[in-house]
Amino acid sequence: NTEIYLMNADGSGATNLTNSPNTEAYPAWSPDGTRIAYGFISVGNNEIYVMNADGSGATNLTNSAAREQGAWWSPDGSRIAFGSRRNLEVDLYVMNADGSSATSVALDAGLGAWSPDGRKIAFGSGLDIYLVSLYETR
Repeated sequence: NTEIYLMNADGSGATNLTNSPNTEAYPAWSPDGTRIAYGFISVGNNEIYVMNADGSGATNLTNSAAREQGAWWSPDGSRIAFGSRRNLEVDLYVMNADGSSATSVALDAGLGAWSPDGRKIAFGSGLDIYLVSLYETR
């Protein structure tokens, strides 16, 4: 199974942070470097977890029967975007960093990237690239 390791830039000091019989993959550092979001994959279920940078405190953020995938932090670390197959297609969701208030922001969307100010997400769908605004402009 796939695990998440932390090591020095020269390859020394490898430490297994996850060590479970399931697959943990696609880690993403929080902007402040204190936490890691990652995918937890078990038979028939994928979830988004977050843990402290030392591997402690692993917490399931999504707790759904859907197949969640990927996770990436907003620039300020307050939110996490992720893909979810809650419907037939993979949709783009955004939730608070504690897992609350998961909201679909785009249908049939691939993974993408936050704008530097955290107000928009660029993502791919098919052969096209889209930009979704997360806040109304006034």
